[in-house]
Amino acid sequence: MKIASAIAVTFILTLTLSSCGNTIRGMGQDTANTVNATQNAGHRVANAAK
Repeated sequence: MKIASAIAVTFILTLTLSSCGNTIRGMGQDTANTVNATQNAGHRVANAAK
């Protein structure tokens, strides 16, 4: 019974940690997209002011 419990806990921890990794990666991509969109908007405003 102890072995089965240890395997179950290991499996659950593995799933939990892999989910966190995907979330953090997604947040990084969203942040990068936001920065790019802000920079592009700034360039469009600067070009329109010329």
